[in-house]
Amino acid sequence: MLFDIVDWDDAYSNAKYIQGSDTIVSEWNSAAQAFREQAKSNLNVEYGDREREKFDLFLPKEEPLGLVVFIHGGYWLDFDKSSWSHLANGSVKNGWAVCMPSYDLCPNIRIAGITKQIGAAINTASEMVKGPINITGHSAGGHLAVRMGCISSPLRSNTVSRVKNIVGISGLYDLNPLMATSMNKTLRIDEAEAASESPVLLEPAKAINFTSWVGSDERPEFLRQSKLLQTSWYKKNVSVDYVQAPAKHHFNVIAPLADGNSELVKSLLE
Repeated sequence: MLFDIVDWDDAYSNAKYIQGSDTIVSEWNSAAQAFREQAKSNLNVEYGDREREKFDLFLPKEEPLGLVVFIHGGYWLDFDKSSWSHLANGSVKNGWAVCMPSYDLCPNIRIAGITKQIGAAINTASEMVKGPINITGHSAGGHLAVRMGCISSPLRSNTVSRVKNIVGISGLYDLNPLMATSMNKTLRIDEAEAASESPVLLEPAKAINFTSWVGSDERPEFLRQSKLLQTSWYKKNVSVDYVQAPAKHHFNVIAPLADGNSELVKSLLE
């Protein structure tokens, strides 16, 4: 429960509760580089004028069945598209193109601004790949993925009409608790932004299939946030599938995206 938490920084701390977390991050970078070196791709596609407004597009051998978008996490403070390329493998193996955007990081931008950047990236990628669009993201990227499925999404109407599935992985769907963390000195979330950018407080698009996916071994606050999306949107007559992946923590819950036969990829594509 919210009133049980006395240390909000600890509630949202992942690395110190995951054994070998530094090694996992290093392995992400190595696997991503190795994938880029052999993948069919279009790298550093510009979707805006700013330095980080670029995405990588990974392509299957044949004409794509549609477009998958993966949005990275890092509390809107860290990382870029280059650490996650290998996670495109599962969707590419199934015949889908995969867009992986970078975006500006706080404090150089507000979260609301990042939401607009992701919308611009998906709008641009949608012009390059025909067919349905499925969106996923991890942690802060999970927030951004689900945010694309809200009525107030920055996606163009003709882009939204193509979105079939959105899978938020260990997402942050209520920004209010983050105002109590030391991160907020950089994030600068205020009450107005928490109200406008928290998916649980917004109206979801009813034509999209939503999944809230989280690892069973994650911090309690991530489990609560993931369940909250389901319960909040149930009241708005939108069904959200809730999945706790067994024996997965915050850093390895995304690993199955690299496996074309995984349940996570099936949920995203089907």
